[in-house]
Amino acid sequence: MTSKRTIILPPGSQAETPLGETGRSIEREKENQEYIPVIIKRTDEVLKHPDDTLYRAIKEGFEQFQRRSQSLLLSSIAAGLILGFVALLVAFSTHLYPDDANWAVKRLISAAFYPFGFIVCIISGAKLYTEQTATAIYPVLEGNVSIFKLFQLWGVVLLGNLVGTLVVSLLILSAESAVHIGTGYIVVAEHMLKMGTIPMLMSSILAGWLMAQGSWLVLSTSTSTAQIACIYIVTFIIGVGGLTHSIAGSAELFIAYLIADNILLVNVLKVIAIAVVGNSIGGSFFVGILNYAHIRKTQELLNTRKN
Repeated sequence: MTSKRTIILPPGSQAETPLGETGRSIEREKENQEYIPVIIKRTDEVLKHPDDTLYRAIKEGFEQFQRRSQSLLLSSIAAGLILGFVALLVAFSTHLYPDDANWAVKRLISAAFYPFGFIVCIISGAKLYTEQTATAIYPVLEGNVSIFKLFQLWGVVLLGNLVGTLVVSLLILSAESAVHIGTGYIVVAEHMLKMGTIPMLMSSILAGWLMAQGSWLVLSTSTSTAQIACIYIVTFIIGVGGLTHSIAGSAELFIAYLIADNILLVNVLKVIAIAVVGNSIGGSFFVGILNYAHIRKTQELLNTRKN
């Protein structure tokens, strides 16, 4: 027999309670008791049932709240450092075509390079803010974590990511005499700086939505190949659409600010702030809240019919 999965709540909260127990997970425990779980599990785990994905998302989100702030901060700094290479790759891609090349060709080439930094970051397990906009909200919706704790976690991860992108920007800039792609950073940064506030907000909402959806897809698959494919697809869409990712974009903006005299720090910080707000809305509402709501509602309807 399998034991019921429980969580250890933070000090001061309620006693141990089942974490994200779903109708699907209960049925699976019964299956494990009645049948030999060999072929069923191996075919079942290739693509997870939405109930299982939600259970895993709630469990993964809660584990982040149990981590010490120092551990979470260091992990998020690592994510920011890795995403600095997105800026390097995209800037490099601007040198692969002439200035008079078709804009669609330019966008496709940049988008093809864009996902690689995200793949390294997410597969390595480093904590990225645009993943946590959805993942960290599931325990809150379950009632296991307060909204204050949510904002505290978001703040730590965001701070770490931005510190990481700033540090890697300085490191990349110090290697510019060897890399020779400085103008590429400026081209990429100007794309963001020339956007108006509303277009920037809408662009970052879409990017946050896609990134959080990518995180959900990673949780719904079991093989590394499938997870890499999911990350590549969603980040390719972000790249080809010219959408704004707050963390990758901050690396691009920091490097351009350090290179170009005409790029002001106040404008850089304004763009990052708008992108953070948009990414947060896109990830938490369009993925976190909607996925949780429709799966839980389906479970309620199924339970009502059984009763």
